[in-house]
Amino acid sequence: MAKGVFVIRADSPYDDQPEIHYQFPAQYLSRASQFVGDWILYYEPVKAGARGYHAVAKVQQIVPDPTLPKHYLALIEPGSYATFENDVPFRLEGQLVERGVLNEQGRISGRAQAAVRPISDDDFYRITLLSSRDVPNLLPRSGAFGEEHTPLEADRDRALILTSRAVRDRAFRRRVLDAYDCRCALTGLKFINGGGRAEAEAAHIRSVEANGPDIVTNGIALSGTVHWMFDRGLISLSNDLEILLSRKINDIEGVRKLINPQGVARLPVDAAWRPHPRYLSWHREHCFDE
Repeated sequence: MAKGVFVIRADSPYDDQPEIHYQFPAQYLSRASQFVGDWILYYEPVKAGARGYHAVAKVQQIVPDPTLPKHYLALIEPGSYATFENDVPFRLEGQLVERGVLNEQGRISGRAQAAVRPISDDDFYRITLLSSRDVPNLLPRSGAFGEEHTPLEADRDRALILTSRAVRDRAFRRRVLDAYDCRCALTGLKFINGGGRAEAEAAHIRSVEANGPDIVTNGIALSGTVHWMFDRGLISLSNDLEILLSRKINDIEGVRKLINPQGVARLPVDAAWRPHPRYLSWHREHCFDE
């Protein structure tokens, strides 16, 4: 087993669903096979956006792609995908965080262009720890690119904490509220308390208990009252983001006054963060009480 990096782009022609699978051509099969049972980082290059290293996941298995000849799918272990609380750039303070892409002369090698590539334990743990705002500077010292540091067990433990429920919830909340500008998608209200904390909450569309991933497209910003109603199936959304109200609401007129008068959810400006139809469909089928 070995850890790796999967390059993913918003404008990619591949059918990537990062919390479910990663699609790649046959030329990367032998390399990607090393990652089965181990962790990978998702990386978006600067030219495709500016997210850098932004998520971690565990590869469960690799299977032939049934829809595309000479292509494969790296299937992600359910529940292992975790969005970073903070994106980690390719360069930080003038230094590369993934030192394995450097050649013997300390220059960036062609390896940095590979869409599927291995990553050392040192680089993996450094990047995952840098994604947390609560850790000190973990960059190598200037001029120390030739040195190798064996990660301490404490470093490994702290990195794996990133996949804990508490840290996942914190990262998920931050990502979702950033996407919705801290504004409830159904009421349009944006309240910030004196301490700078938003009143809106980050709701999972497909619940965590049902293996819903901690990904922005499975999230929506909701005020406390409508979050409660959404989780209990009294409110849902169509794939066109029309707000659906259950007939079991005992004060239907009061709820209509509470939600957006246009009857449509407010969406993130960035289309990439909008609720995915597969999660909306799940909520209607398994939660919504018509």
